[in-house]
Amino acid sequence: MASKPVIEIEYCPKCNWMLRAAYMSQEILSSFTEDIHGVLLIPSEIAGRYTIRIDNNEIFDRKRAGRFPEIKELKQLIRDIVAPEKSLGHSDKTS
Repeated sequence: MASKPVIEIEYCPKCNWMLRAAYMSQEILSSFTEDIHGVLLIPSEIAGRYTIRIDNNEIFDRKRAGRFPEIKELKQLIRDIVAPEKSLGHSDKTS
């Protein structure tokens, strides 16, 4: 059996983004309790960084996107990688 993935949120503490990272980690843990090993919050040494990775593979970068991810969008990105068959209920994609 493959090990469950770890989701990393690297955030800029100087920008006061720890609470945003903590909120997103709470949402991720609530939605993917059985599917992931955990969420790791990483204070970045690089100013302005807000990057989300799954097992070291970047899935979202604030600077590249020019914005923060919406929680619904983030859950869909994670689901598509860690549990493609999982329904996200009201957070799921609309057809």
